[in-house]
Amino acid sequence: MKLLIAIPALNEEDSIEGIIQRTLEAREHIVSHSAVTAVQITVVSDGSTDRTVERALRYSDRIHCIVFEQNRGYGAAIKQAWLESDADLLAFLDADGTCDPRFFADLCHRLETDRADVVLGCRLNRDSRMPAIRRLGNFLFATLLSVLSSSRVRDTASGMRVVRRTSLRKLYPLPNGLHFTPAMSARAMLSENIRISEVDMPYHERAGESKLRVLRDGVRFLRVILESAFLYRPWRPLGIAAAVLFLIAAGLMIMPVIHYVQHRSVLEWMIYRFITSEVCGVAACLCFCSSYLSGRMIEIALAEELGGRIEIATRGFFESRWFWTVPAVLVLGGGALVLDSFLSLLTTGAIYEHWSRFVVMSFCMSAACILSLTKVVSMVLDLVDERTRYWRNSDSAARVQAIPAQAY
Repeated sequence: MKLLIAIPALNEEDSIEGIIQRTLEAREHIVSHSAVTAVQITVVSDGSTDRTVERALRYSDRIHCIVFEQNRGYGAAIKQAWLESDADLLAFLDADGTCDPRFFADLCHRLETDRADVVLGCRLNRDSRMPAIRRLGNFLFATLLSVLSSSRVRDTASGMRVVRRTSLRKLYPLPNGLHFTPAMSARAMLSENIRISEVDMPYHERAGESKLRVLRDGVRFLRVILESAFLYRPWRPLGIAAAVLFLIAAGLMIMPVIHYVQHRSVLEWMIYRFITSEVCGVAACLCFCSSYLSGRMIEIALAEELGGRIEIATRGFFESRWFWTVPAVLVLGGGALVLDSFLSLLTTGAIYEHWSRFVVMSFCMSAACILSLTKVVSMVLDLVDERTRYWRNSDSAARVQAIPAQAY
């Protein structure tokens, strides 16, 4: 089993020779303490303008060097190194000297014992010398990903990890920039058929100035995490948004409800609470329905990757045989609130009912319409799913039938 270690470098003249020497020395340890039988090392200069290339080429008899004339990005450098290798296991290591290349033995061992697709070295431990601001950022991103997924990884942006070549198809596409690593972590944690694991590792202060910019790259990390969440599990963020909006709507109505129970009346200034609560309630309903529909879309579009039916939190409600009871109750309840007003309008031409009844009726009718339309769209998606499954099975059958003919 062959391991490739890619070392992306951008203006790392002070540390590049040290990390190359340490990686060369680590090869024997990696082979003797894991299932790896051979180690290949590739250094990628990502548009360096100092002496990084010159110093790396001193080891060209023992390593492979790739030189980008222009800066393409941290992720692009790693992917190019992987592309030019036939190794079974693909790894990368930052050129700043913060990580020990010998630790790849532990990562490769964990990859095999856990049968994982990705194993990363976790820098967030008591032996780490990571700056406090980066610790905080990693903690926040890891917490966000844990909320959106069903797995837990503490160091989502670790710059030392091992990946199976056979798993690349499930991880790609990945970005070219520094957000390459959190993007990979997010894809692995949010996808149902990718297994990710981590091992605590020592982490030291880097040599030279860090290329990471906390604010700019933090925004990129957040964006890629949210993109992955909406690609693989859109019902999670939408469901969270629905819950938050519903709680706001309910919280705004606590005081009016208490006042009505005590005095059988609603004060005029409460109109602002009623209207704001209605807007939040309708938005919550929209997010709730969108969480189900987006999940169904992902289930259809990524059927092969996800391996079939996925767990959508709101599926039980929308696919229940009692579903239509809810829109019916909302319509009847909302209609009952303004029935007297409607009859008064027909007989006298005037309405004397209080505005609060119309606001509540408006919410009930809006929610009923949204739920009903969601169910209709769901029925359309069922038809689309049936059609795509038919063509997918037909294509598979055609390929199977074509194999003997080609062999013949």
